[in-house]
Amino acid sequence: MPRYTPEQLAKRNSSVWTDIQIILAPLQFFVFLIGVTVTALYANNLFIHDFYWVSIAILFKTLFFALLFITGMFFEKEIFNKWVYSKEFLWEDVGSTVAAAFHLLYFVMAYLGYNEDVLVTEAFIAYLTYVMNALQYLVRIILEKHNERKLQSAGQV
Repeated sequence: MPRYTPEQLAKRNSSVWTDIQIILAPLQFFVFLIGVTVTALYANNLFIHDFYWVSIAILFKTLFFALLFITGMFFEKEIFNKWVYSKEFLWEDVGSTVAAAFHLLYFVMAYLGYNEDVLVTEAFIAYLTYVMNALQYLVRIILEKHNERKLQSAGQV
């Protein structure tokens, strides 16, 4: 099911927010790789023995996640005239909300004094929700690129 009308596709292709998302998404993935690696090394008592680094890693990942969510809101407002939860991006926004909640839950649990083992598990869950959300976006991007090619071959774009 195509998400963009030809007019919305033209807006998407000329939007500065599209360019920002294209730059930030791979950076967020890189921060994710660092974070999950740091957490795995700590969990397995390899090279990283200070829990501080697990918290720093998920902090940076959470900040990048928030930055992408906010810039995505500007994108969605420009293209679909709705800040968040537009029908065209509903499931991606729901996935992002769930992932954001699990990222933030780590800090709530840390504040409440949960032990490090529980926090490491929560960090892995937060990273997993990010991966599921990122895969959801990738599938949609692939489907939309296919739709865009179809529209171009029909002369509608």
